[in-house]
Amino acid sequence: MAQVATMPANERVSIELGEDGVAQVRLTRGDKMNALDPEMFARIIEAGTVLQRMKGLRAVVLSGEGPAFCAGLDISSFSRAPSPDEPELTERTYGNSNKFQQVAMQWRKLQVPVIAAVHGVCFGGGLQIASGADIRVVHPQTRMAIMELKWGLVPDMGGYVLWRGLVRDDVLRELIYTNREFTGEEAQRYGLATHVDENPLDRATIIASEIANRNPHAIRAAKRLQAGMWERDTDAILLEESIEQHAIMRTRNQVEAVMAGMEKRKPNFEDV
Repeated sequence: MAQVATMPANERVSIELGEDGVAQVRLTRGDKMNALDPEMFARIIEAGTVLQRMKGLRAVVLSGEGPAFCAGLDISSFSRAPSPDEPELTERTYGNSNKFQQVAMQWRKLQVPVIAAVHGVCFGGGLQIASGADIRVVHPQTRMAIMELKWGLVPDMGGYVLWRGLVRDDVLRELIYTNREFTGEEAQRYGLATHVDENPLDRATIIASEIANRNPHAIRAAKRLQAGMWERDTDAILLEESIEQHAIMRTRNQVEAVMAGMEKRKPNFEDV
């Protein structure tokens, strides 16, 4: 299908929205292995804002150009003293996050599912960005690591929220404490990869296209329910399920999902 550029490549990030409602979001600093410098943080957050406002969006595929998904923080670009105007890390400049957390958390905050296609190298902040996706498709030989302790730091880009429920506690502690490198195949065993595939971008796009053929109202409601699973108690989750279902049942898109299934045809949904 034709692709419509909605955020031209700017040496950091590009977005192309397909006719099926799948947006291809690419980190485009490939010559630097998509390492995170200040401009990269700004452009990734800008991309998230564009996606939040995008009409007809059904799903997102997040990938990196060149030899790596993202090699993590560009240490050389952060060697200078911070500007006096730079907010403190403890300031919440993006809702519940600072800007470093937002580049990873915004994928969970996005209303539609995000599928990360991970290849080459995925270190530190890159792994935390990938962890923000709903689903991760990883090449089996991808080099991965939680790198922050190597630099005498702690993971601070939302990882502790995003890894909750994915990785067994003792395994996560070891990966954080030692910054041990592991492969995509190991990541799947640990819970950090959903699928392992020789062509992660193709597999991620197939998954996104399948999601794009589901009732977009129901998909967004399901993502909201997933987001609240770890914060709410049982009674609250049960009530929230009922609220979301009540709002969807017998709507045009819900009826269309049933009819398309019965008639064995592609659904024609109204956009959200």
